[in-house]
Amino acid sequence: MTDKILFVDDEESVLQSMKRQLRKRFSLQTAMGGDEALQILKEEGPFAVIVSDMRMPGMNGVQLLSRVKDTYPETVRIMLTGNADQETATEAVNNGHIFRFLTKPCSTAILVPSLALAQRQYRLMTAEKELLQKTLKGSVTVLSELLSQAKPTVFSAGLRIKDYAVSVAEQLELPNLWQIEVASMLAQIGGISLPSDIINKKYAGLELSDEEEEMWENYPEIGARLLEKIPRLENVTKMIRWQQVRFDGFDEELVNTEFEEVLTGAQILKAAIDFDIQVYQGDAPPEAVEYLRSTKGAYNPEVLDTLAQIKFEDRIRRTLCLSVDDISVGMIVEEDIVAKNGTLILPKGQEISWSALQAMYNFNRQVGIVEPIKVSTCQGNEGENGEE
Repeated sequence: MTDKILFVDDEESVLQSMKRQLRKRFSLQTAMGGDEALQILKEEGPFAVIVSDMRMPGMNGVQLLSRVKDTYPETVRIMLTGNADQETATEAVNNGHIFRFLTKPCSTAILVPSLALAQRQYRLMTAEKELLQKTLKGSVTVLSELLSQAKPTVFSAGLRIKDYAVSVAEQLELPNLWQIEVASMLAQIGGISLPSDIINKKYAGLELSDEEEEMWENYPEIGARLLEKIPRLENVTKMIRWQQVRFDGFDEELVNTEFEEVLTGAQILKAAIDFDIQVYQGDAPPEAVEYLRSTKGAYNPEVLDTLAQIKFEDRIRRTLCLSVDDISVGMIVEEDIVAKNGTLILPKGQEISWSALQAMYNFNRQVGIVEPIKVSTCQGNEGENGEE
């Protein structure tokens, strides 16, 4: 689709003139004033470029472009005005973070190249963002699967925690959802430093000693230190570092100096991780949320309210008991899968990925796996195998 341009002015004659001059070169829409522009952006976005006049009644160009910057940060902003004084230019650049500042009347020879460059800038930004998100999420998925082979109980929780955390973030309409997704999948990367018996005791609901509890509380800092040198993961690293901080433990200085989305992301991680542990131990989701509520001051109430409203079990599942050879990708482990020598292969709750399935096949050939294996699958996708 052609990168769209939105032209905003309070004079109909100017808008009509722009349509005549530019319609053969660009996909152009117009808006009479800031309010109509914001409505068009909401209903018909995204737009690659917005060009706004400065002097408009109600909402001037600086105010409009400032709001566009906050809500649609990828949209490239251009200011067009007949008041080319230094104060107007400074205000437009500082508050609207504009790409170009053009004066009226603006000739086609100047306007057309400026719009083309703005479209190019938009494509560069969106391509970089898409590459960043896809590359990061793909790399994180591979890393999580590899780590799940080393510490299966804690790292297999990553996909479940991601489901919980992203669902809450979507309901709260947090920006940059990819950061929540990556943070939730890497939230327990510091767990690589924990002895397996501490992880297993925590997920089994067994009491930890004071030393073990201290190690559990400190693993987010270890994870953050592993990640803090990776470019573009600064906010993700902060979410992971603060994921075990109680809601009433965020002091005023931190609240006043840090992005709200980062703090809320850390609070979502804390709720999602502890919610997952309770569900892993057998609680139904409503019971798990009520358990978190009972720990006063530990969790963001808004996050818990949102978590309570989300339906995580929309699919109808059937429980099956199968041999290793009948297991397939996408099934959910309902009981720990263990080898005949007692080694934990996959923990309860993990979704079976292709790499996990290959590891099962290999382990079964070398050592043997205890069968039958209890799994669940969506109704209609279980093949020819019978129900338990």
